[in-house]
Amino acid sequence: MPLIAVCQTNTSDDIIRNLESTSVLAREAASSGALAMFLPECFALMQTSRRQLRESAETPGKGVIQDHMAALARETGMMLFAGSLPVRSDDPGRVFNTSMVFGPDGNCAARYDKIHLFDVCLESGEQFLESAYTMPGEQPAVVDSALGRIGLSVCYDLRFPELYRQLVSLGAEILLVPSAFSPTTGPAHWEPLLRARAIENFCWVIAAAQTGRHPSGRSTWGHSMVVDPWGRVVAEKKQGPGLFLAEIDHTETIRARRQLPSLDHRRLQVAG
Repeated sequence: MPLIAVCQTNTSDDIIRNLESTSVLAREAASSGALAMFLPECFALMQTSRRQLRESAETPGKGVIQDHMAALARETGMMLFAGSLPVRSDDPGRVFNTSMVFGPDGNCAARYDKIHLFDVCLESGEQFLESAYTMPGEQPAVVDSALGRIGLSVCYDLRFPELYRQLVSLGAEILLVPSAFSPTTGPAHWEPLLRARAIENFCWVIAAAQTGRHPSGRSTWGHSMVVDPWGRVVAEKKQGPGLFLAEIDHTETIRARRQLPSLDHRRLQVAG
């Protein structure tokens, strides 16, 4: 069965340092025999200011982060799923929060711009207004891999099941949820939502996450995990940076969908 590596990071505002840490993880994953490595949201930069985010945003196909990931994919021979990085938009004040996939040849195989933006005010006092500095994406994205057809999403997207239905309609067998989840909502919502997305779509769910306290003052929940198509958590790293390995068995998807063919019983279509 294909072996994957899921990374959990405590990303700082130092891009070069973060990329060096990514290289260490990738070489460890490759030496363990992993075919693919999955990184969390904001794996290369957890900014301390909106200005830093704008100044660090890259042009599609060109930039320090993308060049590094392309070279690392070629070096390790793995498919690298770069959770998210800042990419320039037509609005000079806002960037896309973009997930990219790099093939073993170093080419970018897919791009997804985060659609749902985290605009909330929590009772804990945490306030987030992602739309103030991020441009929302518009299109779902899938990519073919040796693991199967993979649907892309980012963090807050997890709360919108209609996106995952669209990804399944596009043939997705695996769903990615790279995240920087809040420790306020994480204890109650993170695992149940991941398991729900797996169960309702009979897909594998791979969720690489940020963890701990960051230089910006922000804290993240961690608990990176892999959930199988029956909704079972088969691998997890609760806290601290590092990686873990998991096997992805494509036959589990086939078996679950045959045993309970609810995807064939749908009568309502997702709007838009």
